[in-house]
Amino acid sequence: MRFLGCRLEDVPVARRGSVVIIGAGPAGLGAAGRLVCRGHEVVVVDKMPEPGGLLIFGIPEFRIPKDRVRAGVAELREAGVEFKTGIVVGKDVSLENLIREFDAVLIATGTWETRRLRIPGAELEGVYGALEYIVNYFLAKYGYRPLESVPPLGERSVVVGGGYTAVDACHVALERGVREVHLVYRRTRREAPAGPEEFKRLEERGVVVHELVSPKRYIECSGRRGRVCGVELIRMELGEPDETGRPRPIPVPGSEFILETDSVLEAVGLRPTPPFDPGTDHGIRLNRDGTIWTDEFFRTSRRKVFAAGDVRHGPSKIGPALKSGIDASQWIHKYLVGELKGWPGL
Repeated sequence: MRFLGCRLEDVPVARRGSVVIIGAGPAGLGAAGRLVCRGHEVVVVDKMPEPGGLLIFGIPEFRIPKDRVRAGVAELREAGVEFKTGIVVGKDVSLENLIREFDAVLIATGTWETRRLRIPGAELEGVYGALEYIVNYFLAKYGYRPLESVPPLGERSVVVGGGYTAVDACHVALERGVREVHLVYRRTRREAPAGPEEFKRLEERGVVVHELVSPKRYIECSGRRGRVCGVELIRMELGEPDETGRPRPIPVPGSEFILETDSVLEAVGLRPTPPFDPGTDHGIRLNRDGTIWTDEFFRTSRRKVFAAGDVRHGPSKIGPALKSGIDASQWIHKYLVGELKGWPGL
């Protein structure tokens, strides 16, 4: 997977201004690969122990070969991009300090937090956010933490959701040795973000798919207090389209049933994760869904701070996130060479 936007031999000397990119996922890597080719000093800061973001730590190998991602990162390094890993902006280093130190800042921190279901029993042991579980598993798989630190999922696991995170959670559960994996989704596979083919692939691997059902509560073990032992599901029917354009799932009264389980992985959506210091937004305006507001030039409400990728437009596939970073890079370049005048709100 190539992120560099030019040939190595064509990379110019960095003399046109410095840029710090926060986040080494597809948007951040795409932007870095264009900015270094335009003669800018580029530093990429990331919280994970190696660059790649969810390309490395959130997506199974069969979907994204890790050696290709690492080869693309190695080429960026050879081109002069500096990577600083294992650094959490807002904790290990202040965003305000980075804004002062560099000529431009690009926030490309993505969506690293699972939206959780607010139903009874959500606090029980064994109920996990799917993305957080997947990331922890891959950190262990690649040797960055002990495998014993990742909680076992037991003999039977229930995954809630219909997107790629839910599908990938099923594959991770199977990889972890779970004998019986159940995927529950409140619509049908035709409306699922991951699509019917992904559901079919799961079924071919032995995953039991339940369509038109939704969790109502998680059930605590009678003999082991504080631990999940089951999911009470309610059947759904499809109504008129909602704000997403898909049929609205409507609960069917009296259709509840219980599915026994040893663990639950919730994959019902992701939250944007801006790199803000505790208690401050640094003058960077957010949209109602938590994404960072920008104008059409990827400028935030804070001078010299830009945003790109999922933290700007919400959860997406790799292609749109990569394109967002590449598109942002051209406006950052124009800003640094004095071709982009003014700033929104100022």
